[in-house]
Amino acid sequence: MSKIIRIGTRDSQLAMWQAKTVQSQLEHLGHKTVLVPIKSTGDLVLDKPLHELGITGVFTKTLDIAMLKGIIDIAVHSLKDVPTVLPNGIIQAAVLKRGNINDTLVFKDNEEFLSAKDAIIATGSLRRRAQWLNRYPTHTIVGLRGNVNSRLEKLENNDEWDAAIFAGAGLGRLNLTPENSINLGWMIPAPAQGAIMITALDADEETKAIIAEINDEVTEICTSIEREFLNRLEGGCTAPIGAICYINKEEEINFKGILLSKDGSKKIEVVKVVPLGNHHNVAEFCADYIIGKGGKVLIDELTQGDKITNIYSTKQLTNDQKALFHDDVVAESNDDIKINPNRLSKTIIRNEIENVIITSQNTVESLLTNFSAIELQFKNIYCVGRKTKRMVEKRIGKVKHYEQYAKDLAEYMVEYMDGAEVTYFSSNLRLDTIPDILSENNIKVNEVEAYETKLDAKKVEGELDGVMFYSPSTVQSFLKYNEANGIAFCIGETTATEAKKHFKEVRVAKVPLVESVVELVNEFYL
Repeated sequence: MSKIIRIGTRDSQLAMWQAKTVQSQLEHLGHKTVLVPIKSTGDLVLDKPLHELGITGVFTKTLDIAMLKGIIDIAVHSLKDVPTVLPNGIIQAAVLKRGNINDTLVFKDNEEFLSAKDAIIATGSLRRRAQWLNRYPTHTIVGLRGNVNSRLEKLENNDEWDAAIFAGAGLGRLNLTPENSINLGWMIPAPAQGAIMITALDADEETKAIIAEINDEVTEICTSIEREFLNRLEGGCTAPIGAICYINKEEEINFKGILLSKDGSKKIEVVKVVPLGNHHNVAEFCADYIIGKGGKVLIDELTQGDKITNIYSTKQLTNDQKALFHDDVVAESNDDIKINPNRLSKTIIRNEIENVIITSQNTVESLLTNFSAIELQFKNIYCVGRKTKRMVEKRIGKVKHYEQYAKDLAEYMVEYMDGAEVTYFSSNLRLDTIPDILSENNIKVNEVEAYETKLDAKKVEGELDGVMFYSPSTVQSFLKYNEANGIAFCIGETTATEAKKHFKEVRVAKVPLVESVVELVNEFYL
């Protein structure tokens, strides 16, 4: 086989172990491979927004984009971290034989705390938290995040903690399972826990055929049932859901599922055993059973539970954009600026304008509110932003040149623009970048105020981890009623310039898209 299979993986120690395991199995069968660690989605620009492609997983998103861009042929994941609905064009190509399915308790000194009224257990998993509190309701659960090594280190260094809960497979694969640990056989694991999954492009028949050679059919059957059960219950809600499925010697499918309240005080369980071959409706039956026993009410309570906002967006987010956030993010959003088109005189466009600058989609809307597209006789249109360019070309006419940032566009025009005069359609609130650079280089700027930007922020209660900004005016609006606390997550350098005047820490998206700002926020919580 001459094809070299490019294996995409995150660059964490555990992810690399999983990718090397896949590599070893493929090379054992005579296939050539190469590992491709992928760090960030920042430079992987797609023609469509992530939500339109169905890309949602915090831990899988980077690899999904790399695959759709043709950078890798396959991606390796912990199956429990993969969304139950894969992105358009990507399929599950194989799962390896499953490893340790259990959760593992790592304790500090001994196991005596298990019988004590008071104990402190660390875990970042909602499922583990709920099941532990259901069994030990007087114990205290504290949050624990990070990679396996850092979590073990945090446990070791915290004198108040008695134990922490880990996935047994992760500890074992890194050869980090401490002597002072036990498998929690009573705790129902996360759906597909312990399984390694490989994705590929649905259209790549050659790669799919190769990867199918290492697929484990038993693991595929069992994890598919568990994930379907999760999908039918979840409904977009992150809930304490556990599921385990196995095939016994009698070739029977044994399934057990569980749904709990966040505090573990409520629990609904289901058990189902059917012959192998008659198992195709097991997940549906068990999910319906849970829902019928009060699961719908429980999930509604979880969805509406006590949530404290930790991220605020100065632009109203769509449901698809909200779905991209990490599980730890509780986001609130509001349009902190309101846009009102100005009434423009017909004299502005009476004659053909040779050079025009349009820096936002709001300008396009304002122009088309006042004039028809046929009336807008612009010879050379210069734009800021890919979305603005796309909107102009769809509704007004061809764009001569665009840049992502105002400074870059102004500098380009100084170098290459024909003529020495330009009409700049702007807002009442705008930066001086473009007119200053052009004027300094003897280019006359005829400024037309196309729309009014009204600062319309609200007071946000509580302490925020960060605020998402999309323009300098959103920064100004937010600060009318709020303090500059937390991190400023900015869509671009122009916005960041304004934020840096007020915020101690500012982070800038590599691609000027709302989805890229969401990605910045997610990176903070990993």
